[in-house]
Amino acid sequence: MDQSVSHNHHSILRLVGIDPNVITHILNLDKNIPAKREKRRLLDETRYATLKKEVEKLLASNFIRESFYPIWVANPFLVPKPNGKWRTCIDFTDVNKAGPKDCFSLQRIDQLVDATARHELMSFMDTYSGYNQIVMNIADQEHTSFITGMGLYCYNVMPFGLKNVGTIYQ
Repeated sequence: MDQSVSHNHHSILRLVGIDPNVITHILNLDKNIPAKREKRRLLDETRYATLKKEVEKLLASNFIRESFYPIWVANPFLVPKPNGKWRTCIDFTDVNKAGPKDCFSLQRIDQLVDATARHELMSFMDTYSGYNQIVMNIADQEHTSFITGMGLYCYNVMPFGLKNVGTIYQ
């Protein structure tokens, strides 16, 4: 992965050699559905400390940035994992309601790779690194805003929890 590059006064990540027009995630939100700003949910001390560490980690890896005037604001929630640790998730329910569902998700990625093997443009993304390889469209980043006790943040890269990200990633 390339070093951070400055774009529109915000640092974002990008994959070297892949045209951003091919790999940028764009939200297709219905303008007739009003945006929702959730109020911050209070967390107990353990969850707050866990969320703070996660936010610091995401900031350090440049996956999120501070958000200033978002029209969509979601809440994070923490889910216990079997190993006793916590998984941090963002509740994108309201944003997902404003986006269309892709009725033809790509389930057989191996067939797609085989079918494109002799084509000019083909990407071998690191499937273990996940969705964070795909940059969010600058205009849509603040639609992924979430609220914490430390402030408002939004994703520079495609987050888990948005509708259709699995299909887009494939």
